[in-house]
Amino acid sequence: MRQELTQQLLQSGEISRREFAAKTASSLLGVGLLGSSLQNKAFAAFENSSKLKQVATAKNVIYLYMSGGQSHMDTWDPKEGVETAGPTKPIKTSADGVRISEYLPLTAQQMHHACVINSLTSTQGAHEQGNYMMHTSYDMRGTIRHPAMGAWLNVFQGGGNSTLPNFVFIGNDSRHPGAGFFPAQYSPLYVSNPENGLKNVKMQPGLTEDRFMKRMNLADQLDQDFRSTFPQRNVKAYSDMYDDAMAMMKSEDLKAFDLTEESEDLRKAYGKEAFGQGCLLARRLVERGVRFVEVSLGGWDTHNANFVRVPELCATLDRGLGTLLQDLNARGLLEETLVVVTSEFGRTPDINQNVGRDHYPKAFSAMMAGGGISGGMTYGKTDNEGREVVEDKVQIADMNATIAYALGLPLDQVIYSPSKRPFTIADKGKPLVGIFA
Repeated sequence: MRQELTQQLLQSGEISRREFAAKTASSLLGVGLLGSSLQNKAFAAFENSSKLKQVATAKNVIYLYMSGGQSHMDTWDPKEGVETAGPTKPIKTSADGVRISEYLPLTAQQMHHACVINSLTSTQGAHEQGNYMMHTSYDMRGTIRHPAMGAWLNVFQGGGNSTLPNFVFIGNDSRHPGAGFFPAQYSPLYVSNPENGLKNVKMQPGLTEDRFMKRMNLADQLDQDFRSTFPQRNVKAYSDMYDDAMAMMKSEDLKAFDLTEESEDLRKAYGKEAFGQGCLLARRLVERGVRFVEVSLGGWDTHNANFVRVPELCATLDRGLGTLLQDLNARGLLEETLVVVTSEFGRTPDINQNVGRDHYPKAFSAMMAGGGISGGMTYGKTDNEGREVVEDKVQIADMNATIAYALGLPLDQVIYSPSKRPFTIADKGKPLVGIFA
């Protein structure tokens, strides 16, 4: 009936498709498409947004975030024959002409699936601000919180599993922007320790299904007056979250969070650290329709003893990432899953007095694999000391536009926040179309 009414309205000319979409977005999300009520000045901020569109090459994203500022010089963009290289040596990989750090030997065997981006640059050289921009494409402001990519995906496309959350964050980083100005129901599900699975998803001992439902119905009745008095979107969003939580409690797919179902050999291959087990959990989740999973690995703020800490961190990253790429490929999931490795900024080519490297947003690296990416290549280039981007500079917004482009998300569609400020998914970012197969 609702579908027939929609068609009648559209065909009668009483409401345009754009107006219908705006009203639908406004009612469902608490936000709207940029309508004619806003002045032309509102469009000016987005007049250079990318209008490129494509059929999605990726269904899922596994986003591996190296919190603290990963040294590009000692991971994805090692140099030789210069003082800035330090003791780190490059090694050959499974892709001709692509070389990465000796500290990533397992990942090196999977580089025919991947593209290394060696020309990232950022305007943010502090951790919190850099982290925020990498996740949202926007400068941090005190007056607004912007959504992360997983929330945008939630809003534009929804999930692939009706009982599991569409967006999951695995780690302990409290600075994650989450759903930003979108309603709370688009926030990620936070899993602090992948070994422990989900907490509080089983009924208490002795509590029957009948008694549980009576309690929930009573709580719903007590909340009715509050919901009717305050019909705001966030009140409704929290009510919807309770419904989603109850559906998840009854879901057969909750077993995705139980890593003991995997063989001990595979768990060991991923690495028993939280990051490696998080990568394994990410694979199990995308298998069951979860669209966006982020796994964080902290500790990259190596102002001191860089050449002690980075090899240790790389050993953890290498086990998790190398095994993840191999595992996804063996299961036929890599073609539809975009794996991203990134950080808020790089670290200085110059080695400081504490044998460390300091913050360096001017030039750094990232990696993308699977999900339609043309493997076995590098994109962009720094000079022979790793100081300057000399070829194909990539802004943070371009990086995020590339992820959105792979997912088939609309880069130029404007949505405005509850305060009526207009935003697009990756600001004015332009996707790196040349890295797609």
